[in-house]
Amino acid sequence: VQLVESGGGLVQPGGSLRLSCAASGRTVSTLSMGWFRQTPGKEREFVATISWIGPTIRYADSVKGRFTISRHNAKNTLYLQMNSLKPEDTAVYYCAAGTIAQAYSDSPGQYAYWGQGTQVTVSS
Repeated sequence: VQLVESGGGLVQPGGSLRLSCAASGRTVSTLSMGWFRQTPGKEREFVATISWIGPTIRYADSVKGRFTISRHNAKNTLYLQMNSLKPEDTAVYYCAAGTIAQAYSDSPGQYAYWGQGTQVTVSS
């Protein structure tokens, strides 16, 4: 599975961005998927996850109520709608996919496939 993120960029505090993650190589309809983010010198941080069945959705407390994860299986694409962005949301955002026994996970180690990342910068 190849994953390619897009939609990152520079936005002012309070603004919005929509990230996309296009998958190729196989259908992701039976894979759990997630978004993670990372800043220099820090470990990769969980943002949101969505199961392949249900779906079941979970968010990090820091983004709950502001970010929305969704998937369009027919388009083989994962999305992250980010509203009310804050400077502390600045990071490289990564899309991930994998076969997860419990159907979703906030642990990066559970995901076998990763995109190359897209930079999100929130600054005035």
